[in-house]
Amino acid sequence: MDWRLVLILLTGNVVFMASSYTMLIPFLPLYLTTELGVGHEAVNLWSGIVFSGSFVVSAIMAPIWGRMADTKGKRIMAIRASFLLAVSYFLGGLVETPLQLTLMRLFQGFAAGLWPMDLALMTLYAPPNKLGFSLGVLQGALTAGGIIGPLAGGFLAEAFGMRLSFFVAAAALFLNCLMFVFVIKEPPAPSPAMAADAPPKDTGTLLHTPLIRVMLLCSGLVQMVILILQPILTTYITYLAGELENLALISGFVFSLGGFAGAIAAPGWGWLGQRRGFFPVMITALTLAGAAILIQGTMGTLYPFALCQFICGLFFCGIHPSINALLANHTAASVKGRLFGLMFAAQQGGSIAGPILGGAVATYLGMHYVFYTAGFILLSMAVILRFAGWRLLPRNAR
Repeated sequence: MDWRLVLILLTGNVVFMASSYTMLIPFLPLYLTTELGVGHEAVNLWSGIVFSGSFVVSAIMAPIWGRMADTKGKRIMAIRASFLLAVSYFLGGLVETPLQLTLMRLFQGFAAGLWPMDLALMTLYAPPNKLGFSLGVLQGALTAGGIIGPLAGGFLAEAFGMRLSFFVAAAALFLNCLMFVFVIKEPPAPSPAMAADAPPKDTGTLLHTPLIRVMLLCSGLVQMVILILQPILTTYITYLAGELENLALISGFVFSLGGFAGAIAAPGWGWLGQRRGFFPVMITALTLAGAAILIQGTMGTLYPFALCQFICGLFFCGIHPSINALLANHTAASVKGRLFGLMFAAQQGGSIAGPILGGAVATYLGMHYVFYTAGFILLSMAVILRFAGWRLLPRNAR
């Protein structure tokens, strides 16, 4: 298959996947109270259980699915993930109790793994000189789906009730499944020459490679920063907005500014990494994003905060494409599934740690310090990678 067709198809796939997820997750507390009869005194507890359970299971399963992808085929694993995720969303629209919703989310964590398969397939199809651009486009699609989802979910919940949102998400994931079944093909096997150069044949050896360890740690920390900030953003925006009318609309718009910026800028960061080197571009993106988040924490009024939110999105979206490209460029085709499975597991670990750390900082120090904490983590990563990371990486990755 032509790599450009694969990129178009996978871009649509990622938009469906991300928008289906974000169409539901922000509204789970509402679903618990309005549809499942959870009282306001217990909704925060149940929300935490429902939200985090999926991350724990998917962090455990991701390396297993990745290993199977390398032996059974990436396309088959993408079909598996798409179909089982569709089933999980469908079941979510049928549940009647919070315990059933929790079990559905646990099953969803078991089913997860579509995003790493999308990345693995794209890295195998993309020409080496188009890898950065391709991964940037997929990252932009992921961000765009994160914008579309809450808007669509809010509209559907308001007009038809939240159960319909689950069924729409199930239909979107089933379309993804059909796309993999009938259109997208398994990438050709690597040539014998390429196979001879294959690094590590097992996950343990992968983790012994300095580059892979560093990038997996970075990926988990970046995801942790995202989840440090996300839970408090809407509350903080509401606080800054004060007595403005249409508060919910304004909060949603400001929250989405970072996503709009990221969807626009991510392909450009991938292109820049291809030209200037993914490692220095990653350090640049970490530095600029960390500085922007620190400045954002000092904003005391809404409009400067909104501008910073847009600027943060411009810089933040350059981090993940660089990490993904560095991982893809320095591993063989035969271990791509395991590699991106490990990356997904690292990100799920960050997704678990982020809300805990962010909640503790906001509770004991105040919401301003959540931004300072997130910015400090990114700037620390940039400094460490700048002065120590070079010695850990192969010369052609510097």
